[in-house]
Amino acid sequence: MPFGYLLFAFIVVPLVELWLLMRVGEFLGAGRTIMIVVVTGVVGAAAARRQGASMLSLIQADLASGQMPAPHMLDGLMILIGGLLLATPGLITDTIGFLLLIPLIRNEIRQWMRRKLEQKLKDGAVEVRFGPW
Repeated sequence: MPFGYLLFAFIVVPLVELWLLMRVGEFLGAGRTIMIVVVTGVVGAAAARRQGASMLSLIQADLASGQMPAPHMLDGLMILIGGLLLATPGLITDTIGFLLLIPLIRNEIRQWMRRKLEQKLKDGAVEVRFGPW
């Protein structure tokens, strides 16, 4: 199963991105298309950096108050993934990257992940162990 994800991520996604960039380039012109990719990358990287620093502060505040920072850590991970996707040239990856920078979207993803984990725990598909044994 992981091989299929890697195949999709490293072969299918770039081919679709290339096709889409070519189509947009035909419509807007090469210069404008390149400008869109560059601007979304720069703006997205700046937004991801700002949100990442803010999330790090929230994690530190949670830890200082003795609270578990798990939700903020997941948000931080999604912000990091969003930033990486925005640094990747392409319109689809940029769109997904920007979506991951929207707190409401991140909250929905976090809730979905929680429901999936709870279901797997109920089904016995996840085993929780304490200690190295």
